[in-house]
Amino acid sequence: MTTLAAPDTRAPRIAPLEAPYPEPIADLLARMNPPGRPEILALFRVLAINPELAERTLGLGRYLLGRKAAIGLRDREVVITRVCARCGAEYEWGVHIAAFGDAAGFSATDRRVMASITEDLELLAPRDRLLVQLVDQLHDTSHVDDALWEALSAHWTSPQLIELMMLAGWYHAVSYVCNAARVPLEQWAARW
Repeated sequence: MTTLAAPDTRAPRIAPLEAPYPEPIADLLARMNPPGRPEILALFRVLAINPELAERTLGLGRYLLGRKAAIGLRDREVVITRVCARCGAEYEWGVHIAAFGDAAGFSATDRRVMASITEDLELLAPRDRLLVQLVDQLHDTSHVDDALWEALSAHWTSPQLIELMMLAGWYHAVSYVCNAARVPLEQWAARW
Protein backbone atom coordinates (compact mmCIF):
# COMPACT_ATOMS: atom_id res chain seq x y z
CA MET A 1 0.00 0.00 0.00
CA THR A 2 1.25 3.46 -0.87
CA THR A 3 0.03 5.75 1.86
CA LEU A 4 -0.48 9.41 1.33
CA ALA A 5 2.33 10.51 3.66
CA ALA A 6 4.99 9.01 5.86
CA PRO A 7 4.46 9.42 9.61
CA ASP A 8 6.19 12.41 11.15
CA THR A 9 8.32 11.17 14.03
CA ARG A 10 9.99 14.50 14.76
CA ALA A 11 9.44 16.26 18.07
CA PRO A 12 6.23 18.30 18.44
CA ARG A 13 6.51 21.95 17.46
CA ILE A 14 3.82 22.77 20.01
CA ALA A 15 3.97 20.36 22.91
CA PRO A 16 0.59 19.29 24.31
CA LEU A 17 -0.25 20.67 27.75
CA GLU A 18 0.55 18.28 30.59
CA ALA A 19 -1.35 17.71 33.85
CA PRO A 20 -1.94 19.19 36.30
CA TYR A 21 -4.01 21.71 34.38
CA PRO A 22 -5.20 25.01 35.84
CA GLU A 23 -8.94 24.89 36.64
CA PRO A 24 -10.31 26.72 33.57
CA ILE A 25 -8.14 24.57 31.26
CA ALA A 26 -9.05 21.35 33.10
CA ASP A 27 -12.75 22.15 32.61
CA LEU A 28 -12.25 22.96 28.92
CA LEU A 29 -10.30 19.74 28.32
CA ALA A 30 -12.95 17.69 30.11
CA ARG A 31 -15.61 19.15 27.80
CA MET A 32 -13.47 18.59 24.69
CA ASN A 33 -12.50 14.98 25.41
CA PRO A 34 -14.75 12.11 24.31
CA PRO A 35 -16.87 10.71 27.14
CA GLY A 36 -15.35 7.68 28.83
CA ARG A 37 -11.83 8.24 27.50
CA PRO A 38 -9.53 8.45 30.53
CA GLU A 39 -6.65 10.29 28.87
CA ILE A 40 -7.07 13.70 27.23
CA LEU A 41 -6.30 13.50 23.52
CA ALA A 42 -3.02 15.18 22.52
CA LEU A 43 -4.80 17.25 19.85
CA PHE A 44 -7.10 18.77 22.47
CA ARG A 45 -4.15 19.47 24.77
CA VAL A 46 -2.52 21.36 21.88
CA LEU A 47 -5.70 23.28 20.99
CA ALA A 48 -6.17 24.25 24.65
CA ILE A 49 -2.99 26.30 24.44
CA ASN A 50 -5.32 28.84 22.81
CA PRO A 51 -8.33 28.36 25.13
CA GLU A 52 -10.48 31.06 23.52
CA LEU A 53 -10.23 29.39 20.13
CA ALA A 54 -10.52 25.88 21.59
CA GLU A 55 -13.74 26.90 23.37
CA ARG A 56 -15.22 28.08 20.09
CA THR A 57 -14.42 24.81 18.30
CA LEU A 58 -16.61 22.83 20.69
CA GLY A 59 -19.94 23.64 19.09
CA LEU A 60 -19.07 22.77 15.51
CA GLY A 61 -17.06 19.71 16.52
CA ARG A 62 -19.88 18.37 18.68
CA TYR A 63 -22.44 18.96 15.95
CA LEU A 64 -20.39 17.28 13.22
CA LEU A 65 -19.73 14.21 15.41
CA GLY A 66 -23.13 14.18 17.11
CA ARG A 67 -26.44 12.49 16.68
CA LYS A 68 -28.19 15.58 15.35
CA ALA A 69 -25.89 15.81 12.34
CA ALA A 70 -27.56 15.56 8.93
CA ILE A 71 -25.35 12.68 7.80
CA GLY A 72 -24.79 9.24 9.24
CA LEU A 73 -21.74 7.77 10.94
CA ARG A 74 -20.38 5.87 7.94
CA ASP A 75 -20.67 8.80 5.52
CA ARG A 76 -19.08 11.07 8.11
CA GLU A 77 -16.16 8.72 8.72
CA VAL A 78 -15.54 8.12 5.00
CA VAL A 79 -15.17 11.87 4.56
CA ILE A 80 -13.06 12.39 7.69
CA THR A 81 -10.67 9.53 7.04
CA ARG A 82 -10.19 10.45 3.39
CA VAL A 83 -9.59 14.13 4.20
CA CYS A 84 -7.05 13.18 6.86
CA ALA A 85 -5.36 10.71 4.52
CA ARG A 86 -5.17 13.23 1.66
CA CYS A 87 -3.68 15.78 4.07
CA GLY A 88 -1.23 13.22 5.44
CA ALA A 89 -2.62 13.64 8.97
CA GLU A 90 -1.85 10.24 10.43
CA TYR A 91 -2.74 11.48 13.93
CA GLU A 92 -6.38 12.28 13.14
CA TRP A 93 -6.79 9.46 10.61
CA GLY A 94 -5.57 6.96 13.20
CA VAL A 95 -7.81 8.34 15.95
CA HIS A 96 -10.89 8.10 13.74
CA ILE A 97 -10.08 4.64 12.37
CA ALA A 98 -9.49 3.34 15.92
CA ALA A 99 -12.49 5.10 17.49
CA PHE A 100 -15.08 4.81 14.72
CA GLY A 101 -13.84 2.43 12.00
CA ASP A 102 -15.57 -0.66 13.36
CA ALA A 103 -18.82 1.20 14.15
CA ALA A 104 -18.76 2.64 10.62
CA GLY A 105 -18.45 -0.90 9.25
CA PHE A 106 -15.11 -0.31 7.51
CA SER A 107 -13.54 -3.44 6.10
CA ALA A 108 -9.78 -3.84 5.79
CA THR A 109 -10.19 -3.00 2.10
CA ASP A 110 -12.15 0.17 2.89
CA ARG A 111 -9.44 1.32 5.29
CA ARG A 112 -6.66 0.54 2.83
CA VAL A 113 -8.31 2.25 -0.16
CA MET A 114 -9.31 5.37 1.77
CA ALA A 115 -5.72 5.80 3.01
CA SER A 116 -4.01 5.29 -0.35
CA ILE A 117 -3.51 7.22 -3.57
CA THR A 118 -2.72 4.10 -5.58
CA GLU A 119 -5.58 1.78 -4.61
CA ASP A 120 -8.50 1.36 -7.02
CA LEU A 121 -11.54 3.35 -5.84
CA GLU A 122 -13.72 0.75 -7.57
CA LEU A 123 -13.02 -1.47 -4.54
CA LEU A 124 -15.27 0.83 -2.49
CA ALA A 125 -19.06 0.68 -2.36
CA PRO A 126 -20.58 3.16 -4.84
CA ARG A 127 -21.79 5.53 -2.11
CA ASP A 128 -18.38 5.55 -0.38
CA ARG A 129 -16.68 6.08 -3.75
CA LEU A 130 -18.77 9.21 -4.35
CA LEU A 131 -17.73 10.61 -0.96
CA VAL A 132 -14.06 9.87 -1.66
CA GLN A 133 -14.39 11.58 -5.05
CA LEU A 134 -15.99 14.59 -3.32
CA VAL A 135 -13.10 14.83 -0.87
CA ASP A 136 -10.51 14.36 -3.61
CA GLN A 137 -12.01 17.06 -5.84
CA LEU A 138 -12.34 19.51 -2.96
CA HIS A 139 -8.78 18.75 -1.89
CA ASP A 140 -7.31 19.06 -5.39
CA THR A 141 -9.37 21.94 -6.84
CA SER A 142 -11.55 23.49 -4.10
CA HIS A 143 -14.47 22.77 -6.46
CA VAL A 144 -16.86 19.95 -7.40
CA ASP A 145 -17.49 19.33 -11.08
CA ASP A 146 -21.04 19.15 -12.46
CA ALA A 147 -21.02 15.38 -13.06
CA LEU A 148 -19.98 14.59 -9.50
CA TRP A 149 -22.41 17.16 -8.09
CA GLU A 150 -25.27 15.51 -10.00
CA ALA A 151 -24.26 12.07 -8.69
CA LEU A 152 -23.96 13.37 -5.12
CA SER A 153 -27.35 15.10 -5.36
CA ALA A 154 -28.98 11.77 -6.18
CA HIS A 155 -27.95 10.47 -2.72
CA TRP A 156 -27.77 13.47 -0.39
CA THR A 157 -30.06 16.44 0.20
CA SER A 158 -28.82 20.02 -0.04
CA PRO A 159 -28.49 20.32 3.78
CA GLN A 160 -26.50 17.07 3.81
CA LEU A 161 -24.25 18.25 0.98
CA ILE A 162 -23.51 21.47 2.86
CA GLU A 163 -22.63 19.40 5.91
CA LEU A 164 -20.38 17.08 3.89
CA MET A 165 -18.48 20.07 2.48
CA MET A 166 -18.16 21.72 5.89
CA LEU A 167 -17.03 18.41 7.39
CA ALA A 168 -14.30 18.11 4.75
CA GLY A 169 -13.19 21.68 5.41
CA TRP A 170 -13.24 21.26 9.18
CA TYR A 171 -11.04 18.16 9.03
CA HIS A 172 -8.73 19.90 6.59
CA ALA A 173 -8.22 22.54 9.31
CA VAL A 174 -7.76 19.85 11.97
CA SER A 175 -5.21 18.14 9.70
CA TYR A 176 -3.29 21.39 9.32
CA VAL A 177 -2.97 21.70 13.11
CA CYS A 178 -1.99 18.03 13.54
CA ASN A 179 0.69 18.25 10.86
CA ALA A 180 2.13 21.73 11.40
CA ALA A 181 2.20 21.47 15.21
CA ARG A 182 3.38 17.84 14.94
CA VAL A 183 0.83 16.55 17.42
CA PRO A 184 2.30 13.30 18.83
CA LEU A 185 0.48 10.13 17.79
CA GLU A 186 -1.82 8.45 20.32
CA GLN A 187 -0.47 5.05 21.40
CA TRP A 188 -3.83 3.36 20.85
CA ALA A 189 -4.64 4.91 17.45
CA ALA A 190 -4.34 3.13 14.10
CA ARG A 191 -1.27 3.67 11.93
CA TRP A 192 -0.95 3.89 8.18
